[in-house]
Amino acid sequence: MTSSLLVWHETLPSTIDEAHRRAGENAPHGFGVAARIQTAGRGTRGQAWDSSAGGLWLSVIARPSGSGPLESTGLRVGLAVAERIDALLGPGTRRTEIKWPNDLVLGGKKLAGILCEARWHGDRLSWIIASIGLNLWNPIPLALTDRATRLADHGVGLRPGDLAEPLRDAIASAAACADVLSAHHLSAFGERDWLRGRSLTEPEVGIAEGISDSGRLRIRHSDGTLTTVLGTVRLAEQG
Repeated sequence: MTSSLLVWHETLPSTIDEAHRRAGENAPHGFGVAARIQTAGRGTRGQAWDSSAGGLWLSVIARPSGSGPLESTGLRVGLAVAERIDALLGPGTRRTEIKWPNDLVLGGKKLAGILCEARWHGDRLSWIIASIGLNLWNPIPLALTDRATRLADHGVGLRPGDLAEPLRDAIASAAACADVLSAHHLSAFGERDWLRGRSLTEPEVGIAEGISDSGRLRIRHSDGTLTTVLGTVRLAEQG
């Protein structure tokens, strides 16, 4: 299944790597690479991502205006995808939340992950690859069943091919600008902020208190000071 701006593969090691290759061959903004199975899918900081058949594994090339922080692009993409997912859910269903920096959460469990990678030519941004791994009806590994969920578990019976084009469109639109987050985006994130008010031990000890316009996490410390940071989140209750 292929369109002018979306190419499908039965199997790929990583849609991100293939999208980088296509970008290097001058594929345009909004060009998407999807795979039915990824054999070497990855998430933040190189963590492995289970990518079996039934999920949507999609990477989109972005050639944005501006050259703001990559974190802000990832959060704009997360907001756009969350809005599309909410539209699929029935009335009264809990809203899709965002767990900083790159997880979409539904019913308290991880539904999707978003990863953005940039390539630069000197100090000039060449492109960004915005990638999503979305659980639809793919099997969840047994070790993750208490932490992960699928759209099928929430009454949405769509297949990857049903969502690839709409989500490619949403991601391309969201990633068309790489500036800092606007007041609108900050407000929209605040309404979906899964982490806000939770106690953290990493990346610093304190209470999560939203994000900055550059997409960094704000942490309030016991002495009242506020810092903005990047890094891996660990909840205090996780030990």
